Amino acid sequence: MKRHIVGLIVGFLAVAPSWAASGEAILQERCVQCHDLTGPAPTTLEGLWARKGPDLFYAGVKYKPEWMERWLQNPTRIRPAGMFYGNHVRTGPDGQDVIDTASLVEHPRLSAAEAKAVTRALMAKKDAPAPVEKGAYQPGRISLRMGELMFDKFKGCLACHQIEPDYGGLSGPEVYTVTERLQEDFLVAYLRDPHAFDPKIFMPNKKLKDRDIQKFIHYFRALAKEVKP
Repeated sequence: MKRHIVGLIVGFLAVAPSWAASGEAILQERCVQCHDLTGPAPTTLEGLWARKGPDLFYAGVKYKPEWMERWLQNPTRIRPAGMFYGNHVRTGPDGQDVIDTASLVEHPRLSAAEAKAVTRALMAKKDAPAPVEKGAYQPGRISLRMGELMFDKFKGCLACHQIEPDYGGLSGPEVYTVTERLQEDFLVAYLRDPHAFDPKIFMPNKKLKDRDIQKFIHYFRALAKEVKP
């Protein structure tokens, strides 16, 4: 009898659809409406404005799998004003622009099994528009004070990015968890030339020297340890 039951279970699992077993199936069924899984990145402003979520066709060289699996189970907002801030801004009582929080969409939560499967599928997507050199980031240190001076005063990045909750700009993603989210080697390549990955993105190419790119990532790593959302 026990052998018969086991046989039935095995047979059922062999033919029954299993979202947990197929991250790609979950991506195609539930994620493709907001994320580009095949590329290329938008090459027109219209395409950029229509983007609902980050492109995922090179997620395997961009995101850290440990973070991705956790985040999919408990999503938090990374971009205070949404993927494209122009779609989520209204005029406030004092005549100034404010974020229309009612227009922002919450990312759906996945179960632990679904998150694991989706992460596995995403890590296999490595068709990056530009090379990401393994070992490009060289670990080092920088003081938070010097890092903030460079980020804010010298390069003006604080205008678009938050370095702690509710401190900094709103149009770009926050950076106090960036090295928990993104692979350091990807950050090196992206900071060197953002438009190689995203031709129409509003992120400027600051023409950073390699040593400054390394310092930026040192700073982001220090922020991740210092700032707890």
